[in-house]
Amino acid sequence: MNNILIIIPTYNEKENVQRLAKSIFDICPQVSILFVDDNSPDGTGKILDTLCSEHPNVHTLHRIEKQGLGRAYIAGFKWALERDFRFIFEMDADFSHPPRMIPDLLAAVQEADLVLGSRYINGIRVVNWPLMRLILSTGAAAYVRIITGMPYTDPTGGFKCYRRTVLESIDLDQTKSNGYSFQIEMTHHAWMSGFHIVDVPIIFEERRSGTSKMNSAIVREAFWMVWKLLFRSKFRRRPQQHLSTTTVND
Repeated sequence: MNNILIIIPTYNEKENVQRLAKSIFDICPQVSILFVDDNSPDGTGKILDTLCSEHPNVHTLHRIEKQGLGRAYIAGFKWALERDFRFIFEMDADFSHPPRMIPDLLAAVQEADLVLGSRYINGIRVVNWPLMRLILSTGAAAYVRIITGMPYTDPTGGFKCYRRTVLESIDLDQTKSNGYSFQIEMTHHAWMSGFHIVDVPIIFEERRSGTSKMNSAIVREAFWMVWKLLFRSKFRRRPQQHLSTTTVND
């Protein structure tokens, strides 16, 4: 078994999953892919089963109902930790996270514990977003930095690579958030634990097909999550310890 897993949640992504898997393997043939499908009514699950039968490095978790992005990733993380994967990616199914960027994150995680693909390092790297969506995203990033103290340029982003030791340090069953707030909460856990986290620039492209899962409930959840994290950390806005990748056994 290889030691790199890319976790991709899906819900009504039948137009994307086959092309995405091919694009990933064209760039990184050594990786494994885990799709986590929330019983998509458009037949995505059946397409994924066919894909699994055709490629030994493609796997699918079928869930009985739509439970949200965070629950899908938690299921995927647990699946990964039951196996021998060392590096575990998060990635969207809609091509907004270009597969060609995977090697950049993988190179960075060799010297880090968690790599965040950032849309906002040294400028804005977002393609085809409406202005209000861009304002919401950049404003949310600034809001998170101000309240929590996390110094990262894109804390709500969903293109990440973890070392397994980071995920092993987190009580996944106690991680309750789902949308953007899930990304914030997971990064905050890692940061407050003292793990080494780096930003890597990516190009973010608006989805090519299908519909966005963004809604007002996701925004509200993220708004309140930063305050919950501040209270949980007893108003500390910096880690109490620093861990080194050179001393972590993974």
